[in-house]
Order: sequence, then structure tokens, then C-alpha cells
Amino acid sequence: MGKSYGLIEITGVTAAVDALDIMCKAAEVTLATWERKLGGRLVTIIVEGDVAAVTAAVEAAAHAIKPLVASGVIANPHEEIVGLVKRSSSRFMTASKEAGAEAENPAGGMLSEESYLQEV
Repeated sequence: MGKSYGLIEITGVTAAVDALDIMCKAAEVTLATWERKLGGRLVTIIVEGDVAAVTAAVEAAAHAIKPLVASGVIANPHEEIVGLVKRSSSRFMTASKEAGAEAENPAGGMLSEESYLQEV
């Protein structure tokens, strides 16, 4: 089967992480990207996998987490949708890299675990 996307929109980052955990445990899906809006009060999780797995994952999260704002499955997404998810994912990866850069020490290298523990 081809790639498909499953979307869950939910209020709150904690509920979104819980929904993602449920989705990944319920079926063979992976996180494609996520978006936070309204300061994290509204979160959209997008997972990818085959159609059956994505459908099972979205249904599992929809039954376990209430209230959902919205949910859906896109089987065989159009190339514009794939591009949209890739752009969102690249923003997510850029933000992750920038957050990692903040953990660097003044010399420009990453802190070792030992150095970090000494600072803490």
C-alpha cells in the first residue's frame, strides 16, 4: 500500500504527546510533523504509514483522547499535500536544530554529559 497521512488536532501539547504515543503504539506509523498554534493551545499531529495503519492509529487516538478538535486520514495524498507536510516538517527540524544550538557551550561545541552534570 502507498503512503497516507493521519491527522489529529487537539487542545494542548500534553494531550497531543499522549495522542501521538497512543497512535504509535496502536499501529505501525511514524510522526511526519506537528504544528502548534495559539501558543500551544491547539496542536496538530500528522503521522504517516500505510492506509490501514494510519486509520487504526487515528481511530485509537480518537477513542482514547477527548475532546478532539478534528481528525482525518488522507489516503494516497496529492503531491501538493506531500509538499505541505514536507515544508512543515522542515520548519519543525529547523526549530529543533536551533533549540539544540542554544545548548552549546560558549566555545561553540556541544556540552558533554559530564560538563552538563557539573553545571547542574
